[in-house]
Parts: sequence; C-alpha cells; structure tokens
Amino acid sequence: MPRRSSSSSRSRRSGSAARARRTPQGADGWPEGPVATSCTTVELAYDIERTQVTVLLGGVESSHLNLLDPADLTFEYMQHMQAVIRAAFPPAGPGGAPRLRALHLGAAGCAMARAIEAEWPDSRQLAVEIDGLLAQYMREWFELPRAPRLRIRVGDARAAVDSPGPARYEVVLRDAFADRVVPQHLRTVEFTRAVAARLTEDGIYLANVADRPPLPVARREAATLAAVFAHVGIVAEPAILRGRRYGNVVLVGSHRPLPDTAARLLRSMPVAARLVTGPQALDFLAGHRPFEDPPAP
Repeated sequence: MPRRSSSSSRSRRSGSAARARRTPQGADGWPEGPVATSCTTVELAYDIERTQVTVLLGGVESSHLNLLDPADLTFEYMQHMQAVIRAAFPPAGPGGAPRLRALHLGAAGCAMARAIEAEWPDSRQLAVEIDGLLAQYMREWFELPRAPRLRIRVGDARAAVDSPGPARYEVVLRDAFADRVVPQHLRTVEFTRAVAARLTEDGIYLANVADRPPLPVARREAATLAAVFAHVGIVAEPAILRGRRYGNVVLVGSHRPLPDTAARLLRSMPVAARLVTGPQALDFLAGHRPFEDPPAP
C-alpha cells in the first residue's frame, strides 16, 4: 500500500472532515460501493467536501486525486517521481514551462498525468491501462485532460513499448501492479531496453517498486536498469533504504546524469527522501542478477 505524505492536504484534515466516505449514491455521478471492472473492482473514498478522492482497486489504495489542485500528490512515491521530473525538466523558466511528452505504463486514476498537465501545460501524454472498464470509469468520474493532451489506450504495457515507434518521450513512468506485484514481463532487461528505445536523449525512466527488507526485488530491478541505462538512481526514504520497513522505491534510469537539483529537492521534502547514484547505486545492486524474459519455447 502506498504511504501517504504527512504534509498532504488530506492528512491535515481533522474530525468529521478527515473520515473518508465510501462512494455514496449520486455524489458527482460516482457509484455506491465497489464496482466490477475488467480485471478487479474499483471503489472511491472521499472527504466530506468531495475534493480529495482515493481510488481503491481490489480494496487497495491505488491513486489519490486532489480535485482542486492536480499538482498536489498525496502518495510519497509519486512526490518522489514528481521531484525527479521537476529537476530534469524545470516547470518554470524564462521561456515558460516546457511541454513534456510522457508515457504512463499503468494509469489507474491518472494522478501523475494530472500533475504533469498542471505543471507542464499542454503536454502530450499517453497512458496505457490494461483494465478497459477502469479507464472508462476514470474518464466518466473525473475531469481528466482530454486528447491530445492525455490519451488513454487500453492494452498491455509491454505490447505498447514493444511496438515500433520513435524515441519521442521525455518521461516514461511504470506504475503497474497485479495483486500488489509488478508483472514479471514489465521488469525484465528486454522490457527495459524497449522503454529506453522510446526515450529521448535527455529522457528519464521512472519505475515504482514496492518491496520488503532487505529489498531483494528493488535490488534486482536496479540491476536490470543498470544493464540498459548509463545512469541509475534509487529513490526512497532512508528507513526503507536501510531495510527497516516495507515501502516504495522509485528507480530512475537515464542516458545522462540527473541534475544535482534532484537530490536537493528530495532532501527538502517534508518527509526527506534520498537519491542514491554512482558507486552507491552499484553497491545497492551488487550481487543481484537482472530480471530476464523466459526462454522462448
């Protein structure tokens, strides 16, 4: 389950306003209770003002949307991704915010896509979601950016990156889970090579991993990225990196080094995170084999 930031607007509410209500009948067109999707069930929980909404898939928190401020991300691992993107592509500058091209592998509530649209207006984003009914409901229930700013394609993320296409994306994000585990075919060397081929020269790949001490999966995934990218970063709270508790680890792969501002932004967050790169990243993944596709039959 993703950890929430203690500094988020959702955490600051108290009393009756802090108690999330499950989807009531007729509230903004939202259904009552769990609804079957193509792959699981989806349910909404929201605050009394109906401005903070959590999307639950199969009863597990998957996305959180601030309907008043799309750039406000509640889950800490999403804040870490956001900080890395901000460092690599500063949203404000003399010429204004750049227009990003982003590919989301796993969409759910499209929280990150909404945040990118808010900070980098008129970006071009494609979200690939395997659950067709879930994608339909997200469009119906929330005001997501419309095409061409955000297109949602129903399909498998592996098929999306394996299909021929140019190196056009500044950002590729993988946030896809099945039964709380990243599908095996979305974390192999072969998959990662296909992702790298879709990135521009200054592009970055961000992958969310949920793991337990001593982080065996995150270490193998880091080794997988290191087999493809010239530069690998590991982002997490220090307690997670020290193996003290379960949590989310964000892995970063890029053709070029990340700007120094990335580490500073992560350290300055309300709940400080650490960016591990260079020799320390190699120490993190040492002794771990990359994930590979199974041999062809």
